[in-house]
Amino acid sequence: MTRLQPFLAALLLALCANVAWAERTPSRALPLGDDGNTRVIVKFKPAAPLLRAHALSATDHAATALALERRAGVLGARVGLPLRAGAAVTDSVQVVQSKGVNARALATRLALDPDVEYAVVDRRMRRLRVPNDPRFASVPGSGPAVGQWYLRAPAGEVAASIDAVSAWDTTTGSAGVIVAVVDTGVRSNHPDLTGKLLPGYDMISDAAIANDGDGRDADASDPGDWTTATEANDPNGLFYQCGSFDPTTNRYTGEASSWHGTQVAGIIGAATDNASGMAGAGWDVRVLPVRVLGKCFGYTSDIIDGMRWAAGLHVPGVPDNPNPARVINLSLGSSDPCSTPERDAIAEINAIGVVVVAAAGNSEGLAAGSPANCPGVIGVAALRHVGSKVGFSDVGPEISIAAPGGNCVNASGACLYPILTTVDSGTTVPVSPTYSDSFNPSLGTSFSSPLVSATAALMLSVQPTLTPAAVRASIQASARPFPTSLPPDPVTGALVACHAPNGVVQDQCYCTTTTCGAGMLDAGAAVRALLCSSVAIAASPSAPLPGQAVTLSTCGATLASGRSIVGWQWSLVDAGGTGSVFAGSVAAATATLQTVTAGTVIVQLVATDDLGTSVTVQQTITVAAAAVPAPPTTSGGGGGGGALAWPWLLAMLLAAAAVAPLRPRRSC
Repeated sequence: MTRLQPFLAALLLALCANVAWAERTPSRALPLGDDGNTRVIVKFKPAAPLLRAHALSATDHAATALALERRAGVLGARVGLPLRAGAAVTDSVQVVQSKGVNARALATRLALDPDVEYAVVDRRMRRLRVPNDPRFASVPGSGPAVGQWYLRAPAGEVAASIDAVSAWDTTTGSAGVIVAVVDTGVRSNHPDLTGKLLPGYDMISDAAIANDGDGRDADASDPGDWTTATEANDPNGLFYQCGSFDPTTNRYTGEASSWHGTQVAGIIGAATDNASGMAGAGWDVRVLPVRVLGKCFGYTSDIIDGMRWAAGLHVPGVPDNPNPARVINLSLGSSDPCSTPERDAIAEINAIGVVVVAAAGNSEGLAAGSPANCPGVIGVAALRHVGSKVGFSDVGPEISIAAPGGNCVNASGACLYPILTTVDSGTTVPVSPTYSDSFNPSLGTSFSSPLVSATAALMLSVQPTLTPAAVRASIQASARPFPTSLPPDPVTGALVACHAPNGVVQDQCYCTTTTCGAGMLDAGAAVRALLCSSVAIAASPSAPLPGQAVTLSTCGATLASGRSIVGWQWSLVDAGGTGSVFAGSVAAATATLQTVTAGTVIVQLVATDDLGTSVTVQQTITVAAAAVPAPPTTSGGGGGGGALAWPWLLAMLLAAAAVAPLRPRRSC
């Protein structure tokens, strides 16, 4: 490749990104190349002699480091290149590095070694960018006027809201359910995150990328991930092309700090109902910050280690996580297919019951990248407020669900429908906590993903035994269908259906179940689907006569796996003038209703399950009027013939009914 080719490719992408449309993100970030990368992830075969000869120690970190170096030394000798050991991912997976050879070429050579199961490039990944479209002024301001529109019930033209408020009617989440934010780290001094964060970990192994002066440590705070224009324009540097390309100067601009992890953390777990700031979609759930992204990007190996540590799995050389997460949020990715190390890690994480949620990506309707395209991941696309695909969101058959990603409608001025969240005001190092707003908006699939993660956490708060597959299935089954009819966009005109990714950008379009997932996220419906939602009342007899006792019982209760009804409360909604009353306990599984006269009675049952969720159901019971017998006839004169007068007959019928055996319980 000539030195001119990267420039021409960058210029072409920049020109394509300047086509005007009402809902576009800023110019797409250029693909982050691996040309200067010399890191490879190697997995040894289970019976490899090299693995046995240099086993890692579970307690001695120095011995582990020595074993990793010896493995790298042997491999290097075999391929004729000096290799240096990087971090361990598992006991049999580690990173190796070299100089003077491309990582892809090194991986190809290492994969041929008889002790190696696979060798793949330790790809660079970067946060999914927060769009910084120049149509919006980057100055402090107020708004959005619609507030946290994405958490409310859908209303009017706002079709994509997730209805978290109705989920909160059932549960505000459990502090025992933890969501890991595997990202750039979190600013723990933000007042809306105080008390909501658990001690996390910094998994960035390269000090130059970490930007905090060291490698891995127990400090998961975000020092800032800014890059300078000098760094972005140095073709020999680590951060070449880490910024937006300016075709007027033929240079890259560098980037301000994103505080990306802090934004994601706020969407999931900002302190709620405290008369201050914003609400977190997960309300009472807690957040575990895991830092894997530094300046410009992060490595796959660090991200995998961060995921495994967050889930409670052992990572060599790192203290185990005492607070394992049930949900892992990944608002990051690359444009590549899912790699073998990612597949292995996600399968291992899913197997211990941990849900993994990932953002689709922001490359404007191209194919969703990894890890959103990995098996076992809930991949999330982004929607405009009206329910169509927002222009920046990627698509693909691997996507599971779609959720609001923020959009602005107007081409200038205040952004109308951004995602409001926590952030810092510093452009490089942290300065002071604040919130994103209509003039400094949060937009992107990075902010769709945490809405799904928070919903999964609410679901696990209601039903802790749910498997990752069950969480995905319930989210998909409860989703609202995508709209298929909207007024023409004022700039782009009539909308068309989103098409399968084919390498050509596609902006706003109608989502389909093969491009954006099963539908629009409905948090309220997803939570309600886990509840005891179909309790019925059985009455025996079902059509009683006046004076009869009616036995009432629950019938046809549908409960989530492992749930049971533990509380009952019977009451009369309307006695209908019949004089009917309950006889005996009204707080048991069955109750007795004593009828008196004919009429219509409405009874109510409130059933409560073992997690405190209640369902109310009513039943109408008709007390039939007793048949009146014809007047008796007598034969002969005044002598007795033995016939009963009708009042006596009626009294006997009522007495018989009172002692007659009850009919079998009606099945529901």
